[in-house]
Amino acid sequence: MANKEPAVGSKGWLSYRPEIKVLDVTIRDGGLMNNHHFTPDLVRAVYRTACEAGVDYVELGYKSSKKVFTTAENGPWKFCDEDAMRDVIGEKNPAVKIAVMADAERCDYHTDILPRDKSVLDMIRVATYIHQIPTAVEMIQDAHDKGYETCVNLMAISTVQESELDAALDVFAQTPVDVIYLVDSFGTMYSEEIRAKMAKFRRVTDATGKQVGIHTHNNCQLAYANTIEAIICGANYLDASLAGLGRGSGNCQMELLLGFLHNPKYQLRPLLACIRDHIEPLRKEFFWGYSIPYMITGILNQHPRDAIAFMESGKCDDIVKFYDKMREAE
Repeated sequence: MANKEPAVGSKGWLSYRPEIKVLDVTIRDGGLMNNHHFTPDLVRAVYRTACEAGVDYVELGYKSSKKVFTTAENGPWKFCDEDAMRDVIGEKNPAVKIAVMADAERCDYHTDILPRDKSVLDMIRVATYIHQIPTAVEMIQDAHDKGYETCVNLMAISTVQESELDAALDVFAQTPVDVIYLVDSFGTMYSEEIRAKMAKFRRVTDATGKQVGIHTHNNCQLAYANTIEAIICGANYLDASLAGLGRGSGNCQMELLLGFLHNPKYQLRPLLACIRDHIEPLRKEFFWGYSIPYMITGILNQHPRDAIAFMESGKCDDIVKFYDKMREAE
């Protein structure tokens, strides 16, 4: 059953929940910063690091429609073709499962997602905004019928009306989805909001045997703290990335999270080696992590696209002007 009390260790912060699963989103979320143009060697290194560190899942990227996105502009991890995934994985470690994300209305899921016995994948994560839920439900059912573990990530939850969230959770309760993710897309939520949202999610998951997941962004320097809050409230599926690599302000840092969990199966040293050798050098190509423009969009509960454009413009010295512009857009 989901969310049982700690069964191993001493008490309090010295114990751990063995049912917790950690999912590495370094390549998928980080790919939003370079249009998914990671080299096979880097993706291979992240996968092998996850194997050495005891991470439970690695998300390699998206299953996106080539009718919607072009291969000229986007790298291979926008599409996660089977051959590309098998090339970087090599001999698959059975202890580490492979996931991809499929955006509602942006994936030719009937054809591009193969039956599980013909794919290296283990999990399909369906990402949906509130108005796309009917499509998301179809995608969940399709992935389930093909034999996959399934998640649904309800995006931009900080913008969703409470009544709509209740209705959405009731819909997901009727699907075969395994995990329902609380996603702080804009990095705007505080611990009190995480706690309240988790109570809503658990109303559904405790009654249906499903699990709750948490995916956070670091606009307000709270990605790690909010992930911990969600753990305390019963989340068992946790997203994180190496050095926080992810869109804009980035995600919960994997190296912090594994240290907090106290599960001896998780190993920190492989993460540090990969960060040193493969992740930190990427800062020469693009920037991610906390910055004031990302903080501004987080506080104002706005999508970080404007902050990303501002940071990439080369004219990002006037943060007051940016703040005034964002306030006008409210």
